[in-house]
Parts: sequence; C-alpha cells; structure tokens
Amino acid sequence: MESVQWKVDGMSCTNCALSIHKYLQTSGIDAPKVSFMDGEVQFEMPQEIKKETLIKGIQKLGYKVRGQEEKQVKKWLDNNKDRALFSFLFTVPLVMHMIPGVHIHFLMNPYVQLAFTLPVFILGMSYFGKSAWYSITQGIPNMNVLVSIGALASFGYSLYGTIIGQGASFAYYETTATIITLVFFGNYLEDASVQSTQRALKDLVKAQKVMANMIVFDENHKEIIFNVESTSLKVGDIILVNAGETIPMDSKILWGEASVNESIVTGESVPVFRKMHDILLGGSTIENGTIKAYVTAVGDDTVLANILKMVKAAQGEKPPVQILADKISAIFVPLVLGIALLTLIGNFIITDIGFGASMLRAIAVLVISCPCAMGLATPAAIAVGLGRGARNGVLFKNAKSLETFKDIKQVVFDKTGTLTTGHFAITNFKIEEGITENDFKQIAYSLEKYSNHPIAKCISSQWKNKEDIKWKTIEEIKGRGIQAADKEGHTYFAGSYATLNENKAEDGHNIYIQKNNVFIGWIDVADEIRPEAKEIIATLHKQGIHTILLSGDRKIKCEQVGKALGIQEIISEQSPSDKLNKLEALTKISPTAMVGDGINDAPALAKATIGISLSNASHIAIQSAQVILMNQGLKNLPMALGLGRRTYETIKENLAWAFSYNIIAIPVAALGLLGTWGPTYGALIMGLSDVVLAINSLRLFKKKLV
Repeated sequence: MESVQWKVDGMSCTNCALSIHKYLQTSGIDAPKVSFMDGEVQFEMPQEIKKETLIKGIQKLGYKVRGQEEKQVKKWLDNNKDRALFSFLFTVPLVMHMIPGVHIHFLMNPYVQLAFTLPVFILGMSYFGKSAWYSITQGIPNMNVLVSIGALASFGYSLYGTIIGQGASFAYYETTATIITLVFFGNYLEDASVQSTQRALKDLVKAQKVMANMIVFDENHKEIIFNVESTSLKVGDIILVNAGETIPMDSKILWGEASVNESIVTGESVPVFRKMHDILLGGSTIENGTIKAYVTAVGDDTVLANILKMVKAAQGEKPPVQILADKISAIFVPLVLGIALLTLIGNFIITDIGFGASMLRAIAVLVISCPCAMGLATPAAIAVGLGRGARNGVLFKNAKSLETFKDIKQVVFDKTGTLTTGHFAITNFKIEEGITENDFKQIAYSLEKYSNHPIAKCISSQWKNKEDIKWKTIEEIKGRGIQAADKEGHTYFAGSYATLNENKAEDGHNIYIQKNNVFIGWIDVADEIRPEAKEIIATLHKQGIHTILLSGDRKIKCEQVGKALGIQEIISEQSPSDKLNKLEALTKISPTAMVGDGINDAPALAKATIGISLSNASHIAIQSAQVILMNQGLKNLPMALGLGRRTYETIKENLAWAFSYNIIAIPVAALGLLGTWGPTYGALIMGLSDVVLAINSLRLFKKKLV
C-alpha cells in the first residue's frame, strides 16, 4: 500500500471533512483521516485503486487537491477573499437605492438589477451550488446546501417577476447578491481566523525549511562551503552553523561549542551550552559561538518532524465531547431545511405578510443557521491547545488527553530520572580512625575508576583530582564490587554491606571500603533531586492534586526523596508487576496521571489514565506515554495539566456559543425579527459566528494555566 497525504483546499467545516471521508470510504479506502482544520487528508491506498480517480472524485465534491487543480480561467477567483471582492463590486450598486437619500432611478430597473446580480449568482452557484449538489449525493448535506437554496429561491423569485413584467413587486435581486457576497466574506474571515489558530504549528513548519552551510572538500582537502536548502541535506553531511543561524537538521557536533536556543522544540527559552559530541536539534538557533557538525537525521526522522506529525495526528483526533456535536451536525442541515419550509408555509398561512415576505423569512432561516459553528467548536480549541503545548515543549499524542486532564485527581511519580536527575552525587562519607581523608578518597577513586557502574562513575568523577594508586592487580567482581592489590601486597575492596568481612559498620550505605579485609569507611551517593521538583509538587498540592511516589528503590531512599519534596504518599520496593497492580488500583479510585522516564516505565505509563513522559527528545517517536515533556524535566507538568483543563473549558464555551447561537438565531429569523433585510443580516451574522469561535479559541494562547 502507498501512504498518501494530500492538502485539500475548500474544506471549511466538519461536514466538508465528513463528505470527503465518506467518499473515500465508499471508494475502498480503509480508515482515512480527514482534518478540515489544516486541510489534510491521509490514508493508505491499495494498489487496485487509482489516485487520479480519487482526485477527480474529491474535485467533484467541490474541493481541490493541492497541486492537482484543473486550470482555471480566472486564477484570482480561487480564494474566498477574491470571490468576496468580486461579488462586492457588483453588489454595491444593487443596495445603493436602499440607502436613505440615495435615488438612482436606473438601478431600480429589474433588468439592470438582473445584470448586476448575474455575475455574483453564477460565481456563487459555481462554488456553493456545486459543493451543495455533490454533498447531497454523498448523503451528507453541508452548509452550502442552505446558502444555495437561499440564493436560488430569491434569484428565482425575482427572475420570475422580471419575466412576467412585475419586477418591482418581485425585486429581491439584492438579497441574492448580498447573501453570496457576505457568505464569501464570512468564509474569508473564517479562513483567516482558523489559520491564526494554527500559528504555533506554522512556526514549527517554518523552522524545518532554512538555508544551510554545507562543507565539502576539494582534492587538496580544502574546505569549500556551499549554501543549500536544508531539505537537500543527507545523513552524514558536514555543516557549519554560525551565531544567529538556525540548525538545519538534527546533528552532532564535531568541532566548536555554542549557546543554543532550543525553545522551538523544548519550550525552554534559556540557551543551553553545547560542546563536541553533543546532539543538536534541528530548528534550534545558535545564539553565541560557531560549530561544525555532521547531520544525524533528515526529513521525517528529525525530532521536529516527529513533533509535527504528533501534533497533526492529535489534531485530527476527536475527543469524547465532540461526539454529541458531530451527531447534531449530521442532521442539522435537513433539520434547518424543514424549519425553513415550515417558516415559509406558516408565515404565508398564519400572517398577512404575503408570499414574498414569507420567503424572505425562510431564506433568513437558511442563511443565519450555522452548522459550521458546531463543527468548528472543538477543532479550533484543540488546534490552539496543541499548538501552545508544542511551542512550550508539551506534546499531546491525542486530543483525548487534553480533555482527560480535567479529571486528574492524583499524580504518581517514578523516582529515578523523574523526581531525580538520574545523575548520582556523593552526599556523605565516613572514615575510620587511622585513615586520612586524602588517603580514603585516593583509594576510593583508584578503585572505582575501573568500574562502569553509575555509582562508581559518580565517585571517580567527583574525586578525580586525587592521585591514582598504581595497582599490581585489579578485578571487578560482578554483583559484588572492585578488588585490587598494590605493589606492597595490600589488598583493597569496594562493595556493598554484604561484602564486609567484619560488620563494624551500620547497614544502609552505598559503598563500603576495606583495606586488608578491615573496614575503613563508607560512602553514600544519591540521585540529585531535580531543582524544580519541590516547587512543582507544591503547585500540584495547591491545585488539590494528591501526589504519590511509586518506586522499586529501597524504602529509606524513597522516604528521603519523598519527605524532601513533601510528597503525600510513598510506596517503595515495588517490582515491575507490583507497580502495575498498584497503578491499576489507584486508577480505579480516581483518574491518575503517571509521570516516568517514558522507556523503563512504559507498562506503567500505559496503565495510567494519562501517561506523562520525561523523555530524551530523540526517543519521542517510541514513547508509550500520551503526553511528553520535551525539556526533560518536571517544569512544564503543571502547565500540561492546566492546558488540558483550559482547553476543555474553551471547548465547552465554544459549544455553548454554537448551540445557543443556532437555538436563538433560527427562531429570530423565522419570526421576522430581522426585518426586511433579514437574509442580509442573517448572512452577515452567520459569517461572524465562526469568527467568534476562533477568537475565543485564540484566547487560549494567553490564558493563565497555573
């Protein structure tokens, strides 16, 4: 199967996406993903299906697969802004005679009005009418059906009056033109508003496409620098990046050092120091320094590309709150058509306003109703929420996680690598009488430098300035420790409490040193607690969230960390299976988030209501967590929780507006409370209704999250 990803122009609402989705399914495509927010269609295409057939089918529905468009005579009418401007030029003369004090008699002539209306009507029907017809044939009538019927009704009624010579009594040409013009204008505003909700995602996309300085060598091994597009780089290429320039692709430093701003990826605006052999993330910016590096990943394999794929995939997901809106959207257009018909018949029979005025009220019902509002309510908020998260180093793998955060009542933390940095440090040591501190540190360093154990590395790193003892023999005994003998025949041993020949020391320390089988001192090491951990725990407590430390480490170690941070519940010495069982029990009590390193804690992360990973960015694509904190720390945990809650609040506000708008607007139009300009006001209000949703969603960029 071939993986297909198209950009499709013309999708303006959920119904548009549903139309394309249903068409692809009936054409033999299994589980297509269609997102109207970013205009993307993704699916796996079987070999027996022709791509050209699907493209033509989508174009018949009234949409265009970008890059596959048929040639148009007037290219400038291929967007809503140009269509609105074109229509506006012909509509203005039609409404001028309705302005008080303006009397242009020739504009009252029905044939003149027909001449001005016809270009607008043809343009409107070629756009709205075509889409309406094919959406009906697919069984999912969209908003264009309502607009088309409204415009057709007013135009047909006016044309009939013109033909029978009673144009003055049947003159509703301006209604036809203003409906089409204002809907085009509304669509343009909606496009602009929806695009603004995507601005964070656009910034990430822009960071992918930059110029790069590629280094090559001539026959004399002299460096030659070429300026190339980043998309042309390959793994293994050598690049030069100067201060102020963007790192074009994921790379590893060969030469030089620099301060790097990685905020585009991690959300952390403070520059980080990078030196030889360090990894550089594509899209980051060199603030100071110059480096030479070789490219380690390009295209879809880069961290930034994985972020974009993850955000787009999550954006296409539908959280549970959207289900009701989708069900209503599916029956909304037929329902409005029924209400419009009842409005026409009811007003004509019950009132004495006549058929023309009754028809205007019915048309007002058609054009003021807005199924797009219900379809846009959730995706607009989700787009902003995901975008803000991505820009601040918080990645959501699915939209459901954003909604689920509102219910989280407790957060479970792993210890090592989560509450602690994973980097050990010496915290204390004790020396027996007769041994100097200098000699003790020299012995410990000389032994531990030959071990690869993390604790040994910590000791040898911190005390590496001490003189090295030249051993005659040295051996690492797996599971026990390091054993050595010097040239004078003295033996030394560094290991756990169980290795002591004489129990002259208390248990509970990490490393015990012996000389000639006699205990001479112990060393304690500890994982450094993350500097932000205590503040984060306190913030969660203020929000009423219960905190739990769940670890396989020894009780005394867990209690030291837990008490230092003020964690409310400490569960230690848990095997992997114990962790899973405990987490399952906790989630049954109340919704629980689990925070871990995303690799070793994968089963536990999957078991939690929401799994949150503190991950190295290069492992982003293989995490089992639903949420990833890109700055490899706890700093953004409260923001992730707050963003989830605020996004859900915004969705509720949007849905409340969408439902209340239609519930109020449709009866107002049906009862004629919009006056003689009902269809015009209706089209204008309908166009602005979606803008209100987009603006409310954009507020999420500025809302306080913690």
